[in-house]
Amino acid sequence: MKTENYTGVREFIFQGFTSFHEHKLTLFVVFLTLYLLTLSGNVIIVTIISIDRHLHTPMYFFLTALSTSETLYTLVIVPRMLSSLVGLSQPISLAGCATQMFFFITLAINNCFLLTAMGYDRYVAICNPLRYMIIMNKRVCAQLVWGACSIGLFVATIQISSVFRLPFCYRKVAHYFCDIRPVMKLSCANTTIHDIINFLISSLVIVVPMVLVFISYVLIISTILKIASAEGRKKAFATCASHLTVVIVHYGCASIAYLKPKSENMRDQDQLISVTYTVSTPLLNPVVYTLRNKEVKDALCRAIVLFLTSFSHTLCSSERLPPGTWSGAAHQVESW
Repeated sequence: MKTENYTGVREFIFQGFTSFHEHKLTLFVVFLTLYLLTLSGNVIIVTIISIDRHLHTPMYFFLTALSTSETLYTLVIVPRMLSSLVGLSQPISLAGCATQMFFFITLAINNCFLLTAMGYDRYVAICNPLRYMIIMNKRVCAQLVWGACSIGLFVATIQISSVFRLPFCYRKVAHYFCDIRPVMKLSCANTTIHDIINFLISSLVIVVPMVLVFISYVLIISTILKIASAEGRKKAFATCASHLTVVIVHYGCASIAYLKPKSENMRDQDQLISVTYTVSTPLLNPVVYTLRNKEVKDALCRAIVLFLTSFSHTLCSSERLPPGTWSGAAHQVESW
């Protein structure tokens, strides 16, 4: 690779999916579909939780925060990735790269600690149900969300300060966004210390919340097993299944991506792992919490019924149709 004077490197070029050049159009269609499903799914979740008073509980407050964070997370990365797949990619300045990396790190860490807060919420709900609303009051919930965001901002500031102090000799980023490792490889300085710092920070922000979540679930499962009735155990497991599914996939992908040893010959594998946690995992949140969660499905049905009813009244008043024209459709939705 041609070395450039680092004082002249003012912008980077993403190499993107060069190994999959023949399948770029297919990848574009697949990623665009997943992206639109992620955005629409998270918007629906936030909207339903906001308008349905039955979902104004700590669990759904955290779910709203997670859905919002996931939406912003995909907005930081996916649009530029899609443009590169159709040949519209433009070079990104150092400042632009630093900005993208800052928001990526902030939101990724925020998601990790929000999942931890949700694990604690489930622990209190099942292990200490009589004091649940006292312990998980509005102030505590807001503090947990603010704490998750603050940790993300703090770590991102440290990481950005560390990476962008390096002198850069190369312009081509072997990735589709400004991730830490691919950008550090462009430096002409020795990055050993930075690699160690990056690994330690990654270990802390992934392993610590992951351990806390699994401790919560050990306590939760031990409490559930003590429930006398089979129906009670089934209901308790059902309330945790959605969150546990998201936790396993999220922390699993993050661990593989950032805690595995550095390798020079695994670029394609690294990109596939990155696609999993930047495109696929954000979609998992709305899918799991809508398809597996009865309360959200019921709230969605109520919203559809309300919409059909309002639409019926509006149409009837404007066109003077019989009042029962749309009642059958609304009744069918409600029954479903």
